[in-house]
Amino acid sequence: MSLFWRIFLLNAVVLLAATALLLLGPVTVSTPVLLTEALILSVGLVAMLIANGVLLRFGLAPLERLSRLMTTIDLLRPGPRPLVSGHGVIADLIRTFNSMLDRLEAERGNSSARVLSAQEAERSRIAQELHDEVGQTLTAVLLQLKRVSDQAPAHMRTELAQVQETTRDSLDEIRRIARRLRPGDLEELGLRSALKALAAEFSTHAGLTVHARLDSDLPELGNDAELVVYRVAQESLTNAARHAEARRVDLTLRHRPAGVELLIRDDGRGIGRAAEGAGITGMRERALLIGAGLTLGPSPSGGTEVCLHIPATNEGQ
Repeated sequence: MSLFWRIFLLNAVVLLAATALLLLGPVTVSTPVLLTEALILSVGLVAMLIANGVLLRFGLAPLERLSRLMTTIDLLRPGPRPLVSGHGVIADLIRTFNSMLDRLEAERGNSSARVLSAQEAERSRIAQELHDEVGQTLTAVLLQLKRVSDQAPAHMRTELAQVQETTRDSLDEIRRIARRLRPGDLEELGLRSALKALAAEFSTHAGLTVHARLDSDLPELGNDAELVVYRVAQESLTNAARHAEARRVDLTLRHRPAGVELLIRDDGRGIGRAAEGAGITGMRERALLIGAGLTLGPSPSGGTEVCLHIPATNEGQ
């Protein structure tokens, strides 16, 4: 039972009891009670109940709005704070709730920043080890296989050539994994070149047809924002290839007066009512770190549309 009905019913019980005492008790207007007096008292009771309900509804409306907001609040999708309305305890409660939201969002932002920073550092470490350890080991194996193949009898060279090809494919896959873990193109050549390389890689190895349209007049976004754009594009393409059963993806990065927008559309089966996984949650957390907005929904082609909007006020940060 809501707070409104609890207070209303308590007041109604008190008023009913008072009316019953007035009608049936020794202190009455007349004895026995006249019909007109009972009618007047009943009309007065109904009027008092209606007035009581209206006043309670008006007084508790801010509290009910706050209660509904509490059930729908999502720290990954921050929205406007509830307006401070009402008086006394209710206004103080709304102010306290707004302060609590500010602290929770700040704490979540700080913790997400630390987690994502540690994640990027771990990715770089793993990529470096794959390149230095596994990559060099496979390169040495290829060289040894080449020497063995040159000295082997003719009937064994075909099998050795197949082993060399398998080892070479494994080395290429290790290098691709290392590039995904640590986007060297982003650090060395910039965002546009890194996105072009990412689109080409998915077109070649993931069975997707990725069409990249990248504006040439992009403003300076800063290292953090560029990394967020790259990771959102990477995660979106991965989802399109692994889960959406898409065949075509349009990747657009454009400069708008309101900021920079990354738009990714696929022709897959869409998200539907499926719960958001860790990948989408990670994209939302990355977007919040740079003050960007992230929306996901159906695309005009029937698949999924991912839009990352970086406000102009955040450019260069």
